Amino acid sequence: MWSVEKLGTDGNPRYAAAWKKIATMEKTGERSVRFTFNVEDRELPLIIGLRPILKKAQWDGKDFAEATMEVPIGSGPYTLESSELGVQVTYKRNPDWWGKDLPFNKGQWNFDEIRYDYYANPQAIFEAFKAGQLSTYREANVAKWLSSYDFPAVQSGDIVKAEIPHGRPSGIEGFAFNTRKPMFADWRVREALILAFNFEFINKALNDGLLPRIPSYFGNSFLAMDPGKPAEGRELELLQPFAAELPPGAIEGYALPVSDGNQANRKNIRAAAKLLEESGWTVGDDGILKNAKGEPFKFEILLVTGQDEMASVVQVYIEALKTLGIQATLNKIDDAQYKERTSAYDFDMTHYIRSLSLSPGNEQLLYWGAAGVTEPGTRNWMGVNSPAVEAMIAAMLKAPSNDDFVAATKALDRVLTSGRYVIPIWYSDVSRLAYSAKLKYPETIPLYGDWTGFLPDTWWYEAK
Repeated sequence: MWSVEKLGTDGNPRYAAAWKKIATMEKTGERSVRFTFNVEDRELPLIIGLRPILKKAQWDGKDFAEATMEVPIGSGPYTLESSELGVQVTYKRNPDWWGKDLPFNKGQWNFDEIRYDYYANPQAIFEAFKAGQLSTYREANVAKWLSSYDFPAVQSGDIVKAEIPHGRPSGIEGFAFNTRKPMFADWRVREALILAFNFEFINKALNDGLLPRIPSYFGNSFLAMDPGKPAEGRELELLQPFAAELPPGAIEGYALPVSDGNQANRKNIRAAAKLLEESGWTVGDDGILKNAKGEPFKFEILLVTGQDEMASVVQVYIEALKTLGIQATLNKIDDAQYKERTSAYDFDMTHYIRSLSLSPGNEQLLYWGAAGVTEPGTRNWMGVNSPAVEAMIAAMLKAPSNDDFVAATKALDRVLTSGRYVIPIWYSDVSRLAYSAKLKYPETIPLYGDWTGFLPDTWWYEAK
């Protein structure tokens, strides 16, 4: 009870929202607590159950809200053995852990020691892995997976490659429009810029065409909308009250445009030019796209220094935009500047990534809620300001059955995807793992695949 209250009042701000929804707490037994909530929210029992349990005596007489490097005493299977800020952290298995003999922990927590090393960039991590300094490596680049794993340890069998399937949502990754900017306020402009993004050509160049495009925010899962198909049943019932304000495609069906794969992308460029003209942007004699005031259509695409793959994508995109008379520029800045600017929504377009789960809930308001339009530091970088979005989230949280929950999430997926807030790129329905041959994992793969709870939790060591 103390942990829940302390985290809710003095801990990370993300704990505060759930704390405010607790009406009462009472101890009902030696090992049981009853929480009574003041709102109808199907996710709250899970959220409160996931709160870490801290030792009250450790924090007596200390300012809990003050930043500190003091290691909290927790209740998990490992204790902190050593750490060096920005270099490494090492955990040691606790032989006296209270939960080691519980049935649901059987087969988990099999390593005596787990060490995490920190590196400045992904290439440094890969080189350390090749040199035998690391036991596992997750490869995000499919082209690199196919071409760069021929080093001696792979050839000898000391390193094993595996593709771990999963059924978790694709989430959304791509280039986010800041719709707070007047030039991106019109959905037709955003659709035009999506049309100009030649995904098929870029995917072929960077990934040999092997990665599918993200079809929607909850793609690759049972929570996803059906691209291009109209809403039916409960989905339609939820969306109908907002029909007048929803962007085209939300109800009748929306799917991302597809190019012919050629670099010119002529058909989609023509469609984009038409949408831009309809929204008040025309190309003058000088070849520059301008509005009625004579203002040129120009914007900046913001990236972090070191995002080389995304920078390559942006350069191709910038060239495509020139055919529409649009002047786009790439600006790469350091992490500190990037955080400052994105927290203040001081950007036109930027790379955006948001992972989503099969149990979406209150966090959706942090991602897409209208409060984030003006409140700095939220995750609503795009400036989504949609009563329909908030209504779908509310329906999801209050869903009386699983069918209602799925319908509400699919409806939310429709509104977000048809809102054209992000130019989606690719995702993978497998995780690509390279690892020491001495490491093993279960034959039965969980629905989430290589995700939280898989590596290192269920893996073990076997000497050859």
